[in-house]
Amino acid sequence: MKPPLRVLTGCTATGKTEWALRWAEARGAEIVSCDPLLFYRGLDLGTAKPTAAERARVPHHLIDRLDLTERMDVTYFVAAARAAVAEIQARGREVLVVGGSGFYLRSFFAPVADAVAVPAELRAEVAGLEPAAAVARLRALNPAGLGPLDVANPRRVSRALERCLASGRTLAALAADFARQPGPFADWRVDLTRLDRAPEDLNARIERRVADMLRAGLVAEVRGLLPAGLQSNPSASRAIGYREVIAALEGHWSDAALAAEIAQNTRALVKKQRTWFRTQLPAHRVLPAGDLTVAGLFGE
Repeated sequence: MKPPLRVLTGCTATGKTEWALRWAEARGAEIVSCDPLLFYRGLDLGTAKPTAAERARVPHHLIDRLDLTERMDVTYFVAAARAAVAEIQARGREVLVVGGSGFYLRSFFAPVADAVAVPAELRAEVAGLEPAAAVARLRALNPAGLGPLDVANPRRVSRALERCLASGRTLAALAADFARQPGPFADWRVDLTRLDRAPEDLNARIERRVADMLRAGLVAEVRGLLPAGLQSNPSASRAIGYREVIAALEGHWSDAALAAEIAQNTRALVKKQRTWFRTQLPAHRVLPAGDLTVAGLFGE
């Protein structure tokens, strides 16, 4: 077995960055980000990206890797994360993975992508289909049914159709192969800690965080990112903070309502995150972020 990987997660605004920095400094560790939005250059205030001063305290990896016009997916993330982890451990240093993005976090515990390669021309062909036509073609390739696939989700239908066409196999056969494959970090021992806070404490932190982002210039950040391709990037433009500011700049929200809308949507995200963590992660320790020590973060 390789050296252990420590993974620190938790809902938005629980204090992951602060505790990650303290633990990494105390251990001489380096941090690998597990937040796909941090891959993108320019998404700073709305993502609460670690500042230059924080990154000077502890080396960070997988931050500011892509322009907004470049494609990011879990396959890209896994390859980059494995390379970063191997590089850090080869230098004899410990690794701390930090983030709360569920699907990407899952890659440390289970398979998240199969080996089907989809040619660019095939992806373009599928992208040109109307949603109903894509579903019909997918059903024709899967006479035994589509299983749990959400056919009302065009993105998932497109991905499923691409994989069937590229592999020549049904969704059921692909799912069976997928279930048998090891996760990308199966050869590491992964030690997971999740931070949590009482609802009233977390709500207050969310309110302060939103106010601080807007005071620091979130609206100006978004205005500057629009010519750089922000709206052509679905993940970034729909992220909380960015989508509300875009709507405000388009006249759908007043400045007075902006902070309340971002805070409300952040609280809704936290509710979804808590459910996901509880149902999708393997057994792990849950610690109160407001009553914690560095030494206790991973039970050392």
